[in-house]
Amino acid sequence: MQEKELILPMREMKPREKGLTILIDNGVPLGFFKDTISSFSDYIDLVKFGWGTSLVTNSLHQKIECLRNHSIEFFFGGTLFEKFLIQGKVEHYYDYCKQFECNYVELSNGTVAIDNSEKAKFISEFSQEFIVFSEVGKKDVTEANAQDSLTWLEYIQQDIQAGATKVILESRESGTSGICREDGNIRMDILDLILDASIPVETLIFEAPTKKMQTFFIKKLGADVNLANISLQDVISLETLRLGLRSDTFNIFKLEGILNERQ
Repeated sequence: MQEKELILPMREMKPREKGLTILIDNGVPLGFFKDTISSFSDYIDLVKFGWGTSLVTNSLHQKIECLRNHSIEFFFGGTLFEKFLIQGKVEHYYDYCKQFECNYVELSNGTVAIDNSEKAKFISEFSQEFIVFSEVGKKDVTEANAQDSLTWLEYIQQDIQAGATKVILESRESGTSGICREDGNIRMDILDLILDASIPVETLIFEAPTKKMQTFFIKKLGADVNLANISLQDVISLETLRLGLRSDTFNIFKLEGILNERQ
């Protein structure tokens, strides 16, 4: 390291298992998508085509080709799985993912009223062919607020046991439900119980669409926390938060600890 280099938190090189930045594409224009991916590919691990947008995105094939050219994985939103599920067409969802040669799938029950044990069965089946990200948490605010922390912990453990590689903790693309309240504040009863249960943090993915949530999770869990539902506009701003290059996280990384890691 050169003497004049700044001392910053270490970040794993891609492909990485922790510190994932997962973008959400809510249907942005193809040109903007390509510019973002090509400009910032070093900081992007995966892209989720949000909810059911893939069905109405005319440029989907071009977007996927762009991701492959930059070695970035992708998957479709869990709500799309739920739409196939509620119509009794899960096998068609499987075929849909195979059609696009997906390596990853997201399986959720944030909207449909199915028991988590039923979702776990799909996780077990899909994990034979795909890397499965499950999602825990309800999208409807009233339902989300009614879920207690023990239920969250039970569902996370159930999903991991069923074969989920990582579990996404719901907060929607707006950061107003699931693991957070309507005002965007994190439900500490849920988070504290999960952390006390010694579930490896690298197996969890926290949806954090707002700077407030991103800052909270980085302060609480460090630079290498897995974060999802990141907008395409926020790739660089999030990376600066991870590295303590923004006022919000400027003082959280102790110089002594960073120096020890580099020795």
